Amino acid sequence: MTLGERIKMRRLELELSLRDLAEQVDLTASFLSQVERDQASPSIESLRKISKALTVPLFYFLMEEEETSPVVRRDERRRLTKPADGMVFELLAPDINRRMEAVLTTVQAKDGRIPLTLRQETEEFIFILSGTLEVQLGGESYRLEAGDSIYFLGALLRSIQAHGDQPVQYLSVITPPII
Repeated sequence: MTLGERIKMRRLELELSLRDLAEQVDLTASFLSQVERDQASPSIESLRKISKALTVPLFYFLMEEEETSPVVRRDERRRLTKPADGMVFELLAPDINRRMEAVLTTVQAKDGRIPLTLRQETEEFIFILSGTLEVQLGGESYRLEAGDSIYFLGALLRSIQAHGDQPVQYLSVITPPII
């Protein structure tokens, strides 16, 4: 099933017209129609807005339908790269039909502030594999380095920022899934 087919199927499940969806995501109904017919490709940010409006994780649109193994091999991870800043997200679970998601994120140090998705009622865990990451929860900031971890309620998250001159790589585990 293509990206466009998945968007259309989910939109119809929710009984939304193209205009309804377009208003929610600040895109035109014409553009969304082209996306659904696989004649245009949305940006990652647009796809993120669409996934939020359709109440599914972002990776929902990128999954292939197949029998899934409980094992995800290093070279078989589903990857999502944001072209604008080179951020790379890798899904570490076999699919998104779980109660939690595990994602490996790589950020170039020069990128600094990491864009956040709108937080829902989540519980989140971050483990720093390399580099330095600053996490702001409410009014408190925590500077984390390789080997450090942090566990928090998603509603408290205010910002995540890369520091230093080396790439930052971290593992996130979130429940329920939001990407």
